[in-house]
Amino acid sequence: MSEKDQSSKEAKNSSVVGAPIGPEDTNFDIMRIMKILPHRYPFLLVDKVLDVEYGPNPKSRTGRTFRGIKCVTFNEQFFSGHFPGLPVMPGVLIVESMAQAAAVACYLPAAYEKTEVAIAGIKEAKFRRPVVPGDVLEIRGKCVRDGGTMLSVSCECFVDGQPVASATLLAKMTGAGGVFK
Repeated sequence: MSEKDQSSKEAKNSSVVGAPIGPEDTNFDIMRIMKILPHRYPFLLVDKVLDVEYGPNPKSRTGRTFRGIKCVTFNEQFFSGHFPGLPVMPGVLIVESMAQAAAVACYLPAAYEKTEVAIAGIKEAKFRRPVVPGDVLEIRGKCVRDGGTMLSVSCECFVDGQPVASATLLAKMTGAGGVFK
């Protein structure tokens, strides 16, 4: 491999794992998300993190806001049983998609190559209308407290600009092998 090819490969890889998080790192497509989260189909429930805005202190995730999407299709496995003839995305999976989008937005590549996230608490969850096949679930959130490995994130979900769900999540984040020991 030529020196030019090697430096190009290193530059591409550094933008994903181990690169400092900063204002220039604001968009995460599915390939980047899969390098951060251990989730895979059928349980990867965020398709893209469209933007991340960093708070006033670059060393803290408090104040960090994000916007992500989950494209809800009829092919999702859960629709075959929830509910036959009236497909509705389960509320627990809407909360899980909030948590996954938050985990990507709050990811610290300098600390972890892969991130493990466990929901440690759910407060004030509200579901305002069903999410059905064909909907694009827009997930908006803000990290309201950064306690190192424990985060509190306030999230809201929208479809076509209308609110469909909201919750405040308490999340435990560590590197691979840390949460489930």
